[in-house]
Amino acid sequence: MRRIIVVVFAVLFIAFVIIQFFQPEKNSSTNTANLILKHEQMPADVAEILTNACLDCHSNNTKSVWYDRISPVSWMIHQHVVDGKKELNFSDWGTFDDYDKISALEDMRQEIERATMPLKPYIMMHPEAKISEEQKKSLLAWIDKRSSELANAADE
Repeated sequence: MRRIIVVVFAVLFIAFVIIQFFQPEKNSSTNTANLILKHEQMPADVAEILTNACLDCHSNNTKSVWYDRISPVSWMIHQHVVDGKKELNFSDWGTFDDYDKISALEDMRQEIERATMPLKPYIMMHPEAKISEEQKKSLLAWIDKRSSELANAADE
C-alpha cells in the first residue's frame, strides 16, 4: 500500500513539473493610447480605484505576481482576465463611441452596487482592490457625472 502511495505522489509531482512548461500568454502591453486613464478626466481617487480594483482583469496590462507563474493557477488567472476583457476592456476605452461608454459606465454601476466586482478571490489576493463604502460613493458619483455628460453630449 505504501508503495502505491509513493508511486501516486511521484506521478503527481512529475505531472506538476511538466505542466509548468505550458504557460498561457501573459497579458501585458505597453500600448496605453486608448486606456481609460488617458481619455477621461477623473479625480485621483477614482483613478486609484480603477487601477487597484479593475485594470488587472479589464485591461491589456495585468501586473504579474509570483503565483501567476505556477500552473494550473496561471491558467485560471488567464481565463479570468480573458473573461474580464471580454466584458469590458479599459484599454479600448478611447475607441468607444459615447453610447458604448454610457453602456459601459452603467454596467460598472450595476457591478459596483451589487458588489460583484472585483471578484472575492481577487480581493483575497489583492487587499488593495477592496472598495470601501467611501470609495464606492466616489466611484458611483464619477460614473453618474460622466454618464450625464456623455448623454448630454449625445443629445446635442
